[in-house]
Amino acid sequence: MPPTKERSSEEQEEKDPGKGFGKSGVSRRQLMTMAGGSVALGAFLAACGDDSDSGSDSNSSMSGTSGDSGSTGSSMSDDSTAQFGEGDIGIMNYALTLEYLETAFYDDVAKSGLFKGADLETIKKFGSQEAEHVAALTAAVKQAGGKPAPKPKTEFPLNNAQQVLRLASTVENLGAAAYLGQAARIQSPEVLAAALSIHSVEGRHAAALNTLLGKTPVPDGPFAQPAPAAMVLNAVQPFIVS
Repeated sequence: MPPTKERSSEEQEEKDPGKGFGKSGVSRRQLMTMAGGSVALGAFLAACGDDSDSGSDSNSSMSGTSGDSGSTGSSMSDDSTAQFGEGDIGIMNYALTLEYLETAFYDDVAKSGLFKGADLETIKKFGSQEAEHVAALTAAVKQAGGKPAPKPKTEFPLNNAQQVLRLASTVENLGAAAYLGQAARIQSPEVLAAALSIHSVEGRHAAALNTLLGKTPVPDGPFAQPAPAAMVLNAVQPFIVS
């Protein structure tokens, strides 16, 4: 009898994941644990306070190719972050732009009325952590002597709960891969450590959402795959209206 009940519950969840935001074998408490704790704001501030040479040689490895397939080696020559600034400042502004998108997404979802109760609280929690990422990166860019990237205007398709969860999963998996894609290009060890701290939270968000959708929490297997900036920026472009 127990196995039959489990199967029917899973089948019901696959039909409408939005109704089981905290029920697919993952309790609300487990989900919040998977999402991770607060963001390393202090780490980012400390990382950039004394690094006057963080904007060094990011342009020295320009490949000039836009056809990077997302392979591990492509991140070393990915110069797409140069549009956001030089060196670590450009990488942080690139990350800041992605965090703007994630924060706006969760804010829009919270206001959409598609989720209530504990489900809504989880969405707000994810959103507040993304907002902390924005604050950390903004302060870090300023302390490194750069100008923070402007916040873009965004628009997301929020037609039903299932669509939102799938989009959230895609956004979080992409965000985690984006940070990993820049890891080898970061000059400052402190900035690298702080970026990987944020990457860890993005990965936990992604794992929680993947689980809710009945997917494997670690789709890449034992080793996460990086995503080059060109691919990531192309993927999020449809959500940027200006």
